[in-house]
Amino acid sequence: MTLGDDLIVTARHLAKARPSKPRQADLRRAVSTAYYAVFHALAHECADRFIGTNKVSRSGEAWTQAYRALEHGFAKRQCERAPKQGFPAKIVQFADAFTALQEERHRADYDPTATYTRAEVLIDVQTAQQAITELRHGSKPDRAAFAVWVTLKARRNA
Repeated sequence: MTLGDDLIVTARHLAKARPSKPRQADLRRAVSTAYYAVFHALAHECADRFIGTNKVSRSGEAWTQAYRALEHGFAKRQCERAPKQGFPAKIVQFADAFTALQEERHRADYDPTATYTRAEVLIDVQTAQQAITELRHGSKPDRAAFAVWVTLKARRNA
């Protein structure tokens, strides 16, 4: 299980923390956690595509550096552009969910007037879980191309 998977469990737990009347703080944290689940799933995917999945032969420091290279804002901008880049449906579905969940996280974390229902939050958590599944079921070459797309900035001609 990866950090992304654990965060899905945590988000669901927060959304269901109080059976009778959920606290807005719990629901907001659940929304934020759902986004972080997809972010960490993508960071994990990028590190695996750049460095490899064999824990015995890969450098832990290099894998961690690749994992930490993912930037929230740049990844979102690239995800917004992903549908026009010819990525297959599974990757585009992940990219769309990443973008939507990041926007919802900003609302949950920074808009003091935002309110949520448990049902809305559970949909966000399900969206995050489905997005992670779609990403993992993409082909390795497509996942590698997407990892490059969301992590590495193109050089501009001088």
